[in-house]
Amino acid sequence: MKNQLDLDSFQKIIYSLEKEADYVDIRAGSGNNTSILMKDGKIQEIKSGFDLGARVRVLKGGAWGFAFTTDLTKIDQIGQHALKLAKSLQSDVELAPTDAVVDKIKSPAQILPSTVTTEEKKDIIKEANQSADVEGVVSTTVSYVDMESESAFLSSEGASVIMEECKVGMFLNAVASSGEVIQFGHGSMGGTRGFEVLKNADIEKFGRKIGEKAVRLLSASTPPSGKFPVITDCELTGVFIHEALGHAAEADLILQNDSILKDKMGTKIAADLVTIIDDASMDAFGYYPYDAEGVKTAENVLVKDGTLVSLLSSRETASKLNIKSSGNARSIISEQPIVRMSNTYLKPGELKFEELLEDMKDGIYLKGSRGGQVDTGKGIFQFNASESFKIENGEITDPLRDVSLSGNILETLLKVDGVGSDFKMSVGFCGKSGQTAPVGDGGPHVRVSEAMVGGAM
Repeated sequence: MKNQLDLDSFQKIIYSLEKEADYVDIRAGSGNNTSILMKDGKIQEIKSGFDLGARVRVLKGGAWGFAFTTDLTKIDQIGQHALKLAKSLQSDVELAPTDAVVDKIKSPAQILPSTVTTEEKKDIIKEANQSADVEGVVSTTVSYVDMESESAFLSSEGASVIMEECKVGMFLNAVASSGEVIQFGHGSMGGTRGFEVLKNADIEKFGRKIGEKAVRLLSASTPPSGKFPVITDCELTGVFIHEALGHAAEADLILQNDSILKDKMGTKIAADLVTIIDDASMDAFGYYPYDAEGVKTAENVLVKDGTLVSLLSSRETASKLNIKSSGNARSIISEQPIVRMSNTYLKPGELKFEELLEDMKDGIYLKGSRGGQVDTGKGIFQFNASESFKIENGEITDPLRDVSLSGNILETLLKVDGVGSDFKMSVGFCGKSGQTAPVGDGGPHVRVSEAMVGGAM
């Protein structure tokens, strides 16, 4: 791609456009991507492609003009089109100030996915499938994806950022059936490095655990209903933090009056034990060193010792809220950037898992997630755990199936009374406004003194 991106030409286009505009930026890039889908041991689909494109954003009189092309020889034309669009509109957009950085970021990948044969990728998928196909499992689905790209960002403020990025992920679902009951197991693995994240992993153990979990749930009991003290594992902690708190902390939702965190800055929204962080700079699946507006990323503490101290923002939303952009403007090149999470997690505490259990006479231990729903405006949530157990007198006892956790987001955060010392990040994708972005979420085991538990919907 180095030969296809003419940075000097891009800079000349910016010079010509900024004579009539208040601000201009260009994002351009190319990427290789592969996805493979296996269903019940048979390859259903293989997609592989090469993407190349560029977009120009022009800000004039408070309005955006945006244009995209897959033909880089036409970038001058789309620049003029973006300027024309901006001139034809009226709005109140302003941008929060940020440093104009000149940087080049290399990918830490050791084995680029583009150098790995399709057969070798299929072998990894087959191993995961075979390992999950234990007795009692009636269906399996394995999905593999890799993304390898290089992009450039230039702006009329002087920014020039070149980035290499690489992500690899694998997702496995197993379905078990007793003839009367159907249960599911799910797991994922991956990272922001190269194919080595799968090649060096214990694929057999990964697949077998997922298949065995699905089978184990067949003999589990239905859950009790009511308010109980609960412990969430690392995965469910991450899902809760992402869905319930992370989205509510997105500045665009706050500006749309669709967040319970509106006007809550500096106020207590959680227990003292709770510190929540979004960090695009950490080595997890949501990693990116600079966002889609060229803002350098760093650890962003959203909630510190229970108090809301920061939000997720773009330059536009940050300006409206009179805060500094957090570097959370994200999108693929062909889309207008919107506020998105990156790697969002609850900071570990000091308690061992056994210490979280002790003194709990009658509680529920919830592991993993089978989805759910959140209303960030009303501040309510409902999640389905993938696996659960009774806790009796400080001991994990009977397995439970189809367990849901629901309640008010802020009330639940205020009832956190124990935070584990362990930590794990999960691999996933998040959808918002028709766009999908790779994200990480996680945390430690967390104990909540009281939460509503019932049968999953």
